[in-house]
Amino acid sequence: MRRSSLPYGPARWRTARAHRELGIGFALTLAKHMLGSRFPDHTVTIVPADTVLRAGWALTSRDKGEKVKYRYRPQYFVEVWQPEEPSLVTPLSGKGNHSDFATSAEQLASASAHAEAVHIGPWNETPGLLFSTQLPTDGGTMTVHALQAPGSGGWLFPAEVREPNLNAPPFQANVTPDIHPPTEGLVAPEPVRGCHVQAKDYAWFQESLAHTTAAGLMAFTGSGHATARHLTDRQGRKRFTGLEHAASTSVQDVAHTLLGNEYVGTDHVFRLNGPRVEAFSGVDEELFRLLARGDVKEYRALVHASRHVHPRLTFDKDWGGPVSVHADGSVLALRLLPGQGEEPRPGSTR
Repeated sequence: MRRSSLPYGPARWRTARAHRELGIGFALTLAKHMLGSRFPDHTVTIVPADTVLRAGWALTSRDKGEKVKYRYRPQYFVEVWQPEEPSLVTPLSGKGNHSDFATSAEQLASASAHAEAVHIGPWNETPGLLFSTQLPTDGGTMTVHALQAPGSGGWLFPAEVREPNLNAPPFQANVTPDIHPPTEGLVAPEPVRGCHVQAKDYAWFQESLAHTTAAGLMAFTGSGHATARHLTDRQGRKRFTGLEHAASTSVQDVAHTLLGNEYVGTDHVFRLNGPRVEAFSGVDEELFRLLARGDVKEYRALVHASRHVHPRLTFDKDWGGPVSVHADGSVLALRLLPGQGEEPRPGSTR
């Protein structure tokens, strides 16, 4: 494995940015591997925490509702789930650096403050995953520092209120901010700033996790309307209502057959160290149509059943480049645009 030489140019901020993003990437990969090994009969999904939390809380001054007034939050939730069963949700915070162990120790301390800003279930019982990745610039050894906070919380066991309905439209709740410590005798301790998912909100929170995951997949395909149907207004639903995806109607003009399967999505063209590269991001056609019409329950059932079949990373000769298929049905395919190895013809402006 090697990195592009671009981060080491005059703009040194690129180095920090590259290491920060790589650190997060390694953290998410390791978290999925760890929890997947620990819960082999479950599916593991990574969900952006800010987007999920906005379904219930006003996180910033721009959000409508009573403000949380606390800027620390985990970056992601790791959801461990099975169809028709309660999910285990673990806050995750990860960072990267190109320095030393002392920097990683500071990053882990900071990550702890972010992860502890969300409680799921009883006070001080929410599990957490913290990561700091050292990526030295001198070609030395990469080191991933990981801490796990154990806890009996995080399980979204259904309360007496109701069972989750994943096919119900996304609901924008207005949960009271702050985390509430247990009462000691007749005295109620002062609340701690943050977000607290209590038992009465478990069904809604599990629905919000599923819808936010679906919205992320639909955005990955470029489908505005399919993305919007899985978001609340505070999560940004209105930003996607102006876009439309051909595959959500009767015409599919952004589709490719990859590794023998049909995928719908969107195309991108960019430069990778000079050469122009085409990227296709999409989702399995059948799974796309389920989410486009709001059938999250059936989508999750199919994904869970095929979780050991879907993941593939190989070269597709017909496509002309590498293809990566994930367990959630998403695909990313890359290939060089044709004609880049040819000499420019006389009079060409290329």
